[in-house]
Amino acid sequence: MITGIEHTGIMVSNMDDSIAFYTEVLGLKLIDRFDHTSVPVELAFLGVNEKVLVELIAGYTGEVTNEGKVHHIAFSVTNIEEKYEWLKEKGVGMKDKEITELPNGKYFFFYGPDEESLEFFESK
Repeated sequence: MITGIEHTGIMVSNMDDSIAFYTEVLGLKLIDRFDHTSVPVELAFLGVNEKVLVELIAGYTGEVTNEGKVHHIAFSVTNIEEKYEWLKEKGVGMKDKEITELPNGKYFFFYGPDEESLEFFESK
């Protein structure tokens, strides 16, 4: 039985740069980091309150296209307008030029350090 989503894995080109972005810009906590020697790749697990949300994977030598990494990850936020302005001030690449409102909430997309599509979503 499925009980929820464990995490989303993202291929990254530079582990240190990606950890800095996800911790310093997005505010996730680095929970664990280690080498997976049988593949071999380096892994980092980030999240909130010890719950892993994102797995960063560096050193993968197989072929992966930008679209194949992950279509997008949506993070739940509060005060979405404040978050939008804060990311712009940090120089984060913004995919959406404005916040979109839906019947169930508001969202906008932006880019991570490897041009992965990320979303902030605020529920109503």
